[in-house]
Amino acid sequence: MKKLHVGLVQHAVAATREGTMARSAAGIRDASARGAKLVVLQELHCGPYFCLTEDTNVFDQAEAIPGPTTAFFADLAKQLGVVLVISLFERRAAGLYHNTAVVLETDGSIAGLYRKMHIPDDPGYYEKFYFTPGDLGFTPIQTSVGRLGVQVCWDQWYPEGARLMALAGAEILIYPTAIGWDPQDTLEEQQRQRDAWITVQRGHAVANGLPVVAVNRVGSESVPGTTDKQQFWGSSFVAGPQGEILAQAPTDQEQTLVVSIDCGRSEQVRRIWPFLRDRRIDAYADLTKRYRD
Repeated sequence: MKKLHVGLVQHAVAATREGTMARSAAGIRDASARGAKLVVLQELHCGPYFCLTEDTNVFDQAEAIPGPTTAFFADLAKQLGVVLVISLFERRAAGLYHNTAVVLETDGSIAGLYRKMHIPDDPGYYEKFYFTPGDLGFTPIQTSVGRLGVQVCWDQWYPEGARLMALAGAEILIYPTAIGWDPQDTLEEQQRQRDAWITVQRGHAVANGLPVVAVNRVGSESVPGTTDKQQFWGSSFVAGPQGEILAQAPTDQEQTLVVSIDCGRSEQVRRIWPFLRDRRIDAYADLTKRYRD
């Protein structure tokens, strides 16, 4: 049975972009030193989660791929001999930007990209202002550690994306994330939201017989121009192919997890729960409709 050691780097932002990138780099080095061969970072890990407001000046932060940030992390991947999943604000052209995950190989090359497909537009998550929906589809990225089904944050609520990644041969589902509570919500509502976030992703693991890796940011970030704050709930975790929690980070602390995943278990689980075999593909055409009236 193949075992893969996966690192999850959960951290808060620093006062500067350089300081925040240094936190990501430190987490990668820590995970590598503890045996990780695949390291996953949180969504938009190079700085604050800027989608709390709408501001055209923020587009100045976007960059091309390849670019300076991919070069920085590609060098680190090559130094340490690890596969990295990083998350960037991509400038594809003037007025055309994406929320993009980049997978870097152990030699520093770009193994592939995933552009976030589902784009939210909710209070505190004004992503439609910044991001064009992805156009690369749900295609796993082949790497030296396996076929990675990478999606980003809001994608993690949709079973369709997870299923399509599984049907294309993904061996692990991976979700870089930036999600948290409105501090004005009651403690009960906060708990319900966090539980729902964990439960839906464990459901993807179960329904597809695949391990899931979800990496979220942590800490409190100010909403520009206001006294409001967004509190990110951390809780980065790994679930096995039956939805079992293999490891989980706290809600309020930075932590780098290193988790051993038995990649052979998916074969065994799918033999006893053959959901892919029993799918009624002849009866699912209406899934492509917005709603069944």
